[in-house]
Amino acid sequence: MKDLFKDIFDIDDVHGVMFLPFKGKLVFSEFASQQPKKIGDINWLPFVHSLNGIHEAELIFENNRFYLRKAGMGYILVVMGKAGLTEMVRLNCDVLISSFEQTKKKHKGLELFFKKK
Repeated sequence: MKDLFKDIFDIDDVHGVMFLPFKGKLVFSEFASQQPKKIGDINWLPFVHSLNGIHEAELIFENNRFYLRKAGMGYILVVMGKAGLTEMVRLNCDVLISSFEQTKKKHKGLELFFKKK
């Protein structure tokens, strides 16, 4: 799974990437440094529902930014610092989602990407 998001991780000042399915149970989270404690135990369902099908969003805070992108079965959430290039993250998400859609046509859903090895 980490290989799927490698290009996003390679962008300067990207701190982490998460995939949140519409059902709200965190499927993937990877951070460049220490992963936040108990991030997998959080009930993400209220957050996912509050997005109400939004296609794309950028949340800007004092020291960090979150980039959210709807992708097939859920949302990609990219955590980055102030210097993170949103345009590059957006481009890499476009490429990733395009590959999801091409694979989805060949296979049932995105299960191919999320199988545990």
